[in-house]
Amino acid sequence: MGGAGEGTQYQDPVGRAGLWEIERPASRGPRCIRRTDDGRARRRRQEYTSSHNTPPAATDRRDRNIEDPVVNFIFRGDELLVREEGIELPDATVCELLGVRIDTMQQVWHQRQPDYRTTHIARDAQAPAGYAFRKLRALLSELGEQAGVAGRAFQIAEWVRTHRYCGVCATPMVHAHHELCLQCPACVLHSYPRISPAMMVLIKRGDEILLARHARYAQARYTALAGFVEAGESIEDAVHREVEEEVGLKVRDLRYFGSQSWPFPHSLMIAFTAEYDGGEVRIQEDEIAEARWFGPGAALPDIPMRESIAGRMVRANLPPGTRAD
Repeated sequence: MGGAGEGTQYQDPVGRAGLWEIERPASRGPRCIRRTDDGRARRRRQEYTSSHNTPPAATDRRDRNIEDPVVNFIFRGDELLVREEGIELPDATVCELLGVRIDTMQQVWHQRQPDYRTTHIARDAQAPAGYAFRKLRALLSELGEQAGVAGRAFQIAEWVRTHRYCGVCATPMVHAHHELCLQCPACVLHSYPRISPAMMVLIKRGDEILLARHARYAQARYTALAGFVEAGESIEDAVHREVEEEVGLKVRDLRYFGSQSWPFPHSLMIAFTAEYDGGEVRIQEDEIAEARWFGPGAALPDIPMRESIAGRMVRANLPPGTRAD
């Protein structure tokens, strides 16, 4: 992600005349902040509602007809608003029924067409007639090519919802106009959409694969091992640590399989296969409910859906004579 360029302008967080301007000296020295109007340069900390801090992309389009073709993602927690029959997203009229102004919704991409917008609403909000809130995770298989866009929309909306105030000085954040970024007008802290890298590994022992069921989910499917990368670790370090912690095994010969953005809540899954290199399965009970080897011809338990990288990786490495739905 790029930083603020010279003379980059931001909205005044309290709606006064003039804009905040972030300056970077040519020598790449520290940035300073000033007001571009004739008023005295002062940093202000005043409470304001989210409607005073409209995302810049939406502000640029206030003169547009709100009936222009847009794609609106409205989330209630981890649920997405869609039609009861099918997966059609709400139009501007439905958004207004929920008290959502189109011009205050966050753009999913910065200055990219078509216009995708997203927002979170209160958890006690009720769906308008003909619409329903459905779990985003359950919708992924139905959304097809739109699944990735919906995942991004959820992550962007959650980022905006959870970064209304600066984490350093508590000043209300404002939207940058030159990139997808929230900026503190007081201390110039930048906030970008959060991404949490996580490793995933499918362990192979000859013709067998190790599948595990996670303890945190009552109806969890059997899948590959996974875990977040910790500070100071490489992705390979994380694989070896998580495998040893969760099932007590050693692995070798890591092979990259692929990656996938996974919006629960903001993960980047980086998947590998690895060869078994010793040890007996010993589960970490607060993380893993069960871990078993599955060999040729074995009846597989319920495994992840094809739309997930876990589901694709398991299906790509099935033991001989084993089938999966």
